[in-house]
Amino acid sequence: MTSEVPAPCDGPGVPPEVPATRDLVGGVWGDCGDDLGFDLEDPATGEPRRRALGSSPGRVEAALAAAERAAAAWADTPGPRRASLLEEAARALAERAGEIVRLESFATGVPIRQAAPLGMIVHGAFALAAAQVREGLLLSVRDAVEVHRLPWGPALCLVPWNAPAPMAAHKAASALAAGCPVIVKVSEYAPHGTQVLAEVLHEVLPPGVFQLVHGGPRTGALLAGDPRIRAVSFTGGLLGGRSVAMACAAGLRPAQLELGGNNPLVVMPDAGTGAAADAAAELLTTLNGQWCRALGRLIVPRARLGELLEATGERLAALRTGDPLADGTEFGPLVHSAHLRRVRDAVAGAGGRATAYGDMPDKGNFLAPTLITGADLADEIFGPVAAVVPYDTVEEALTLANATPYGLEGYVVGGDEERALALARRIRAGEVKVNGSSVMSLHLFTPRPAWGLSGLGEEGTAETIRFFTGARVVGVQGSP
Repeated sequence: MTSEVPAPCDGPGVPPEVPATRDLVGGVWGDCGDDLGFDLEDPATGEPRRRALGSSPGRVEAALAAAERAAAAWADTPGPRRASLLEEAARALAERAGEIVRLESFATGVPIRQAAPLGMIVHGAFALAAAQVREGLLLSVRDAVEVHRLPWGPALCLVPWNAPAPMAAHKAASALAAGCPVIVKVSEYAPHGTQVLAEVLHEVLPPGVFQLVHGGPRTGALLAGDPRIRAVSFTGGLLGGRSVAMACAAGLRPAQLELGGNNPLVVMPDAGTGAAADAAAELLTTLNGQWCRALGRLIVPRARLGELLEATGERLAALRTGDPLADGTEFGPLVHSAHLRRVRDAVAGAGGRATAYGDMPDKGNFLAPTLITGADLADEIFGPVAAVVPYDTVEEALTLANATPYGLEGYVVGGDEERALALARRIRAGEVKVNGSSVMSLHLFTPRPAWGLSGLGEEGTAETIRFFTGARVVGVQGSP
């Protein structure tokens, strides 16, 4: 499988042509006309590029009806046939990977050097889902007793703006592999890359099996609250997740929720200064700090506080900041001026002393990476901002790491790997990385759980497919 890789460029990248916002309903494309009340921006300049538009309530209703009509036939499509269609989609998406990556980088502000590897998920998700079906994920036999994983029915995937096309691909490919027709509602702030994904799937799948609608919270509520939707997968903020959970609760419909995090990085007393500073800087600035597994609290030995802050600050100040479409850019702007205002307000209200690192461009939605000393952060800010919290003993560091209602990701940096692992095993989070700070999970085939206010259920290569299914156990009573 090949994919187009965006050509490197040393200077500012040329902004891609932003497509008109269109939805795909029942196999038919339509122009969106509902005004969402704000302009989409070029994050690098702050200039408006296109009005934000959503699908009309009539189109949303038509999508729900089309998904319901398609459900039985898609569920009855044999697994190998579904796998073949997903593999065809993967090949077609690989051919448009470069286009999707550039649109994602432009719309979100994420540097293209980070968006490109994430773009591999778009076609890779379909290939992986097909492989899971072919390997028998949906049927197992134990002592002649069959366990069939059967689709719930029409599924809804609600996708945020920080890496929309990769997340849409993972969720949609999983639902389709399970046998569920799927409606994707992408974030109104960055719809472009997911719209290209929809163009490809439109050419591969039967009408109504995959649909794309646009809009804000009102559209999401219309979809999540409709009883024709049998399962909802949501990635986003805590308030949105609670709304989805409440909408699903009345009908006891399954909801998969990946929400925010206030993720700790514990620097062990024996950690190398360079390794700790590198991890802190990377976790603070990957995706410009706009990701749920970003650094929330930097927990450091009190005796080394000054040394570690200085080293981390040097890393942050050295980052190449600028146009996200330029190949050399390491740190870019926030997605929208409205989000920039929210992050600034959160910093202003956090208390303590906020120190910003690096020179930012005069225009655009840029916010310098910021460390706050003298105050902890109760909630996720969703930007390049973290609190610095000192400790005196490792047991105190553990208490600080677990002193949050969230539990998505944790990080430990230490010279003695066994001691670092021992601490990591006691951190209350779905995944804890030792001496690692990559945006990628520890393993392709391990789950991505969420604890506490960070969500409900598990995502993963196999886990998300299983989420869209229920089990039916069949066998002869008394068989061996």
